[in-house]
Amino acid sequence: MTNQIADLSQPKAAIVAGLGLLGMTIFAIVAHYLILPDLIVPGDTATTANNIIAGEFLFRVAICSYLIVIILDVLVAWALYILLKPVDSALSLLTAWSRLVYAAIFGVALADLFAVLQLLSGADYLSSFETDQLHAQMMLSLGAFDQMWDIGLIFFGLHLVLLGYLVFKSDYIPRILGVFLVIAGFSYLIDYFAIFLFPGFDLAISQSLGWGELLFMIWLLLKGGKIPEMGS
Repeated sequence: MTNQIADLSQPKAAIVAGLGLLGMTIFAIVAHYLILPDLIVPGDTATTANNIIAGEFLFRVAICSYLIVIILDVLVAWALYILLKPVDSALSLLTAWSRLVYAAIFGVALADLFAVLQLLSGADYLSSFETDQLHAQMMLSLGAFDQMWDIGLIFFGLHLVLLGYLVFKSDYIPRILGVFLVIAGFSYLIDYFAIFLFPGFDLAISQSLGWGELLFMIWLLLKGGKIPEMGS
């Protein structure tokens, strides 16, 4: 069994990566765009608290969806390493590690969402705090989650730049995909460094240019299983 995993072919690795990216996209959409925006009302602490208390199960579904995304990130990092190892084994390893660092930071950020549930749990040990204090701490935890994720996305941008370079240097994946990945990576780097340097000023470049990984995912699913097996 161990040998079969170690000897995963590049075509199979491409399919694994494509499926992992597809799963991540679905679960991220569920949590980030379908659930949390209905529960969290920016600037309205009381409404947000009431929404989360009333929709606690949905809030937990969002957390679990993010956890699945993190697990799939690890899987994708491994599969992409195998896929691109013949191009440059050392750089492919660095590319995988940059994604793993992003996943680790994302995992740490999720602790702030669990903290929100604790603050709104009504546990006896919280009785010494006023409701307004608990709600304020809840908003701080939600903000900390966003800020920690922003830090992680800088490493994600670095990952995309390195991934794009490897794709461009390969002779079995269309070079244009490498270009799109590099552009997406730099858009994330510019966006999130700008957020930290100029608080409140969001360039939102990644929202219009950060779709390189999506195109790469589509290619992996449609064409990845047909690439030739290369020597490492």
